[in-house]
Amino acid sequence: MFWIKHINYEEADKVLKSIYNRVKGPGNKVDNILMAHSLRPHSLTGHMALYKNVIHNTNNTLAKWYLESMGVFVSFINRCDYCVEHHFEGLKKLWDDKTKSEAFLYALENNSLDDFFEKKWFAGLVYARMLTLEPKSLQEKNIIDLKNVGFSDGEILEINQVVSYFNYANRTVLGLGVHTKGDVLGLSPNNSDVPDNWNHQ
Repeated sequence: MFWIKHINYEEADKVLKSIYNRVKGPGNKVDNILMAHSLRPHSLTGHMALYKNVIHNTNNTLAKWYLESMGVFVSFINRCDYCVEHHFEGLKKLWDDKTKSEAFLYALENNSLDDFFEKKWFAGLVYARMLTLEPKSLQEKNIIDLKNVGFSDGEILEINQVVSYFNYANRTVLGLGVHTKGDVLGLSPNNSDVPDNWNHQ
Protein backbone atom coordinates (compact mmCIF):
# COMPACT_ATOMS: atom_id res chain seq x y z
CA MET A 1 0.00 0.00 0.00
CA PHE A 2 2.86 2.39 0.82
CA TRP A 3 6.52 2.32 -0.14
CA ILE A 4 7.44 0.84 3.25
CA LYS A 5 5.82 -1.95 5.22
CA HIS A 6 2.89 -1.01 7.41
CA ILE A 7 0.73 -2.82 9.94
CA ASN A 8 -3.04 -2.62 9.69
CA TYR A 9 -5.48 -2.61 12.60
CA GLU A 10 -6.16 -6.35 12.55
CA GLU A 11 -2.45 -7.26 12.58
CA ALA A 12 -1.37 -4.75 15.23
CA ASP A 13 0.19 -5.93 18.48
CA LYS A 14 -1.10 -4.79 21.86
CA VAL A 15 0.92 -1.57 22.00
CA LEU A 16 0.14 -0.44 18.45
CA LYS A 17 -3.52 -1.44 18.71
CA SER A 18 -3.91 0.64 21.87
CA ILE A 19 -2.76 3.69 19.87
CA TYR A 20 -4.91 2.73 16.89
CA ASN A 21 -7.91 2.54 19.23
CA ARG A 22 -7.29 6.17 20.15
CA VAL A 23 -7.14 7.40 16.55
CA LYS A 24 -9.49 5.11 14.67
CA GLY A 25 -12.69 6.14 12.97
CA PRO A 26 -15.83 4.14 12.14
CA GLY A 27 -15.24 0.47 11.32
CA ASN A 28 -11.78 0.49 12.95
CA LYS A 29 -10.48 2.62 10.08
CA VAL A 30 -7.09 4.23 10.69
CA ASP A 31 -6.04 7.00 8.31
CA ASN A 32 -3.21 5.90 6.05
CA ILE A 33 -1.00 8.82 7.11
CA LEU A 34 -1.16 7.46 10.66
CA MET A 35 -0.76 3.83 9.63
CA ALA A 36 2.44 4.85 7.85
CA HIS A 37 3.97 5.28 11.34
CA SER A 38 3.08 1.74 12.41
CA LEU A 39 6.66 0.40 12.51
CA ARG A 40 7.49 3.13 15.04
CA PRO A 41 4.40 3.63 17.23
CA HIS A 42 6.18 6.32 19.25
CA SER A 43 6.35 8.53 16.15
CA LEU A 44 2.62 7.97 15.58
CA THR A 45 2.03 9.19 19.13
CA GLY A 46 4.20 12.23 18.47
CA HIS A 47 2.42 12.98 15.20
CA MET A 48 -1.02 12.85 16.80
CA ALA A 49 -0.01 14.94 19.81
CA LEU A 50 1.32 17.63 17.49
CA TYR A 51 -1.67 17.51 15.13
CA LYS A 52 -4.29 17.60 17.87
CA ASN A 53 -2.69 20.48 19.74
CA VAL A 54 -1.81 22.58 16.70
CA ILE A 55 -5.22 22.42 15.01
CA HIS A 56 -7.78 20.88 17.35
CA ASN A 57 -7.19 22.57 20.68
CA THR A 58 -9.71 24.82 22.38
CA ASN A 59 -6.94 27.22 23.45
CA ASN A 60 -6.39 28.33 19.85
CA THR A 61 -8.04 31.67 19.17
CA LEU A 62 -8.03 31.55 15.37
CA ALA A 63 -11.09 29.90 13.88
CA LYS A 64 -10.71 26.27 12.96
CA TRP A 65 -11.94 26.97 9.41
CA TYR A 66 -9.00 29.33 8.95
CA LEU A 67 -6.46 26.86 10.29
CA GLU A 68 -7.88 24.13 8.06
CA SER A 69 -7.94 26.39 4.99
CA MET A 70 -4.30 27.23 5.67
CA GLY A 71 -3.53 23.50 5.81
CA VAL A 72 -5.22 22.94 2.46
CA PHE A 73 -3.30 25.89 1.01
CA VAL A 74 0.10 24.62 2.22
CA SER A 75 -0.69 21.11 1.00
CA PHE A 76 -1.69 22.48 -2.40
CA ILE A 77 1.62 24.35 -2.66
CA ASN A 78 3.46 21.13 -1.82
CA ARG A 79 1.32 19.16 -4.30
CA CYS A 80 0.25 16.80 -1.54
CA ASP A 81 -3.08 15.57 -2.91
CA TYR A 82 -3.60 13.33 0.13
CA CYS A 83 -3.71 16.23 2.60
CA VAL A 84 -5.60 18.50 0.20
CA GLU A 85 -8.35 15.90 -0.21
CA HIS A 86 -8.60 15.07 3.50
CA HIS A 87 -8.57 18.60 4.81
CA PHE A 88 -10.73 20.11 2.09
CA GLU A 89 -13.41 17.60 3.08
CA GLY A 90 -13.00 18.69 6.69
CA LEU A 91 -13.15 22.33 5.66
CA LYS A 92 -16.38 21.75 3.74
CA LYS A 93 -17.93 20.25 6.87
CA LEU A 94 -16.89 23.27 8.94
CA TRP A 95 -18.31 25.74 6.45
CA ASP A 96 -21.40 23.69 5.58
CA ASP A 97 -21.73 25.91 2.52
CA LYS A 98 -21.32 24.29 -0.88
CA THR A 99 -21.05 27.57 -2.78
CA LYS A 100 -18.36 28.92 -0.46
CA SER A 101 -16.41 25.65 -0.60
CA GLU A 102 -16.50 25.61 -4.39
CA ALA A 103 -15.42 29.25 -4.52
CA PHE A 104 -12.46 28.50 -2.23
CA LEU A 105 -11.38 25.56 -4.38
CA TYR A 106 -11.66 27.64 -7.54
CA ALA A 107 -9.59 30.43 -5.98
CA LEU A 108 -7.01 27.93 -4.73
CA GLU A 109 -6.59 26.33 -8.15
CA ASN A 110 -6.53 29.68 -9.98
CA ASN A 111 -4.14 31.54 -7.68
CA SER A 112 -6.82 34.06 -6.73
CA LEU A 113 -7.20 33.55 -2.98
CA ASP A 114 -6.66 37.29 -2.53
CA ASP A 115 -10.14 37.70 -4.04
CA PHE A 116 -11.64 35.06 -1.74
CA PHE A 117 -10.17 36.11 1.61
CA GLU A 118 -10.35 39.43 3.39
CA LYS A 119 -7.04 41.31 3.61
CA LYS A 120 -6.18 40.06 7.11
CA TRP A 121 -6.75 36.38 6.31
CA PHE A 122 -4.90 36.59 3.01
CA ALA A 123 -1.89 38.15 4.77
CA GLY A 124 -1.61 34.94 6.80
CA LEU A 125 -1.48 32.95 3.57
CA VAL A 126 1.31 35.16 2.23
CA TYR A 127 3.33 34.29 5.33
CA ALA A 128 2.39 30.61 4.94
CA ARG A 129 3.66 30.54 1.36
CA MET A 130 6.97 32.11 2.35
CA LEU A 131 7.43 29.76 5.31
CA THR A 132 6.75 26.80 3.02
CA LEU A 133 8.80 27.79 -0.03
CA GLU A 134 11.45 30.23 1.15
CA PRO A 135 11.71 30.22 4.95
CA LYS A 136 15.21 31.69 4.94
CA SER A 137 13.87 34.87 3.34
CA LEU A 138 11.53 35.62 6.25
CA GLN A 139 12.41 38.63 8.37
CA GLU A 140 10.96 40.40 11.40
CA LYS A 141 9.19 42.71 8.95
CA ASN A 142 6.99 39.81 7.84
CA ILE A 143 5.80 39.36 11.42
CA ILE A 144 5.22 43.10 11.79
CA ASP A 145 3.10 42.96 8.61
CA LEU A 146 0.90 40.32 10.26
CA LYS A 147 0.55 42.42 13.40
CA ASN A 148 -0.38 45.44 11.32
CA VAL A 149 -3.38 43.64 9.82
CA GLY A 150 -4.62 42.56 13.24
CA PHE A 151 -2.98 39.28 14.22
CA SER A 152 -1.76 38.96 17.81
CA ASP A 153 1.58 37.37 18.64
CA GLY A 154 -0.22 34.24 19.83
CA GLU A 155 -2.20 33.99 16.61
CA ILE A 156 0.99 34.39 14.59
CA LEU A 157 2.39 31.46 16.56
CA GLU A 158 -0.74 29.44 15.70
CA ILE A 159 -0.25 30.19 12.00
CA ASN A 160 3.44 29.31 12.20
CA GLN A 161 2.69 25.98 13.85
CA VAL A 162 -0.11 25.02 11.46
CA VAL A 163 2.09 25.77 8.45
CA SER A 164 5.00 23.87 10.00
CA TYR A 165 2.77 20.89 10.85
CA PHE A 166 1.38 20.63 7.34
CA ASN A 167 4.84 20.79 5.81
CA TYR A 168 5.77 17.91 8.10
CA ALA A 169 2.63 15.95 7.24
CA ASN A 170 3.03 16.61 3.50
CA ARG A 171 6.58 15.29 3.56
CA THR A 172 5.52 12.22 5.54
CA VAL A 173 2.92 11.43 2.88
CA LEU A 174 4.96 12.30 -0.20
CA GLY A 175 8.14 10.69 1.11
CA LEU A 176 6.47 7.34 1.88
CA GLY A 177 4.00 7.05 -0.99
CA VAL A 178 0.91 7.32 1.21
CA HIS A 179 -2.42 7.50 -0.65
CA THR A 180 -6.09 7.87 0.22
CA LYS A 181 -7.23 4.39 -0.86
CA GLY A 182 -9.34 2.95 1.95
CA ASP A 183 -9.45 6.21 3.92
CA VAL A 184 -12.64 7.95 4.99
CA LEU A 185 -11.99 11.55 3.98
CA GLY A 186 -12.64 14.48 6.26
CA LEU A 187 -12.60 12.78 9.67
CA SER A 188 -10.79 14.57 12.47
CA PRO A 189 -10.41 14.55 16.28
CA ASN A 190 -12.87 17.35 16.85
CA ASN A 191 -13.22 17.21 20.64
CA SER A 192 -11.02 20.26 21.09
CA ASP A 193 -11.61 20.48 24.84
CA VAL A 194 -9.75 17.22 25.51
CA PRO A 195 -6.19 17.22 24.09
CA ASP A 196 -5.74 13.50 24.68
CA ASN A 197 -8.89 12.54 22.78
CA TRP A 198 -7.62 11.60 19.30
CA ASN A 199 -10.68 9.68 18.12
CA HIS A 200 -11.54 10.46 14.48
CA GLN A 201 -15.23 11.10 13.86
